Amino acid sequence: MRKLILKTTLLAATYLLALANTASAAEEVNIYTTREPGLVQPLLDAFSDSTGIKVNTVFLKDGLAERVASEGESSPADILMAVDAGNLVDLVDKGVTQPVESEILNAAIPAQLRDAEGNWFGLSMRARVVYADKDLEIDAITYEDLSDPKWAGKLCLRSGQHPYNTALFADYIAHYGAEETEKWLTGVKNNLARKAAGGDREGAKDILGGICDIAVANSYYVGLMRSGKSGDEQKQWGEAIKVLLPTFKNDGTHVNISGAAVAKHAPNQENAVKLLEYLVSDDAQKVYAEANYEYPVKPGIAANSIIAEFGELKIDSKPLAEIVANRKVASELVDKIGFDN
Repeated sequence: MRKLILKTTLLAATYLLALANTASAAEEVNIYTTREPGLVQPLLDAFSDSTGIKVNTVFLKDGLAERVASEGESSPADILMAVDAGNLVDLVDKGVTQPVESEILNAAIPAQLRDAEGNWFGLSMRARVVYADKDLEIDAITYEDLSDPKWAGKLCLRSGQHPYNTALFADYIAHYGAEETEKWLTGVKNNLARKAAGGDREGAKDILGGICDIAVANSYYVGLMRSGKSGDEQKQWGEAIKVLLPTFKNDGTHVNISGAAVAKHAPNQENAVKLLEYLVSDDAQKVYAEANYEYPVKPGIAANSIIAEFGELKIDSKPLAEIVANRKVASELVDKIGFDN
């Protein structure tokens, strides 16, 4: 009888321990991110405060898919967070994500900014815009216009092989095909005021310095410059330019995203979905806008006042997945015409 009681007690203890471990696991969610965690930390803190779910982050500069794949079924990763739609598609191609069905996510995020099968979701946007000398008499421009000879020697751009640019070029391919894109790229190259190099903010710097009249760059850098968060010198760069929202003829402005996917073997899958759904809530989308100068993906949420000055953003209708599929061809065209030479 005593042995039976002892055995029963041990079984009960084991069961309670299992429940405790399950409860503990249910109170956390693990993020592997190639994006600096500090950029979204206020959002993660707010999520934890409202739900009681602890958020753990692991920052990986690169090798995200390889890390998760090597960990296999024992991977603690619940959410895989990345900058650029191409990186998210790569995660799917390497088999480290799982599809998610969420009415909340589908309702909040426009279809072209998420995977059709629910493998990844855009959480914030950045537009590929044109910086122009603030004294230049121009208030509108298209991407097609960038190859117009009137801009010869007046255009600044970073490397054509940079992901920000290959994504734009891939979008051009989606609209017009590779042959027309090669002609357009050749015209863009002929208009360069200097070698395609540096970063996006250098475009604003070189406009201030009189090297070029226009530059192609991302929208959120303007917020970082004009706000003074990047220092007084860069504030001068930001104040030297005006920002145009270019469009494709008969379409919208090219955008890219920061986004996330749920890992294939997520141990806290339910919490992972809860966090993604929180990140597209009105409050979270406002934080994306105010803290990072990004465009919210959720329609109806206002951009930061600095970004809102650019005017109404009409995003390109081409699905990001379709655009990403053209990256390889875009990169090959950059090399073919010697864009960076």
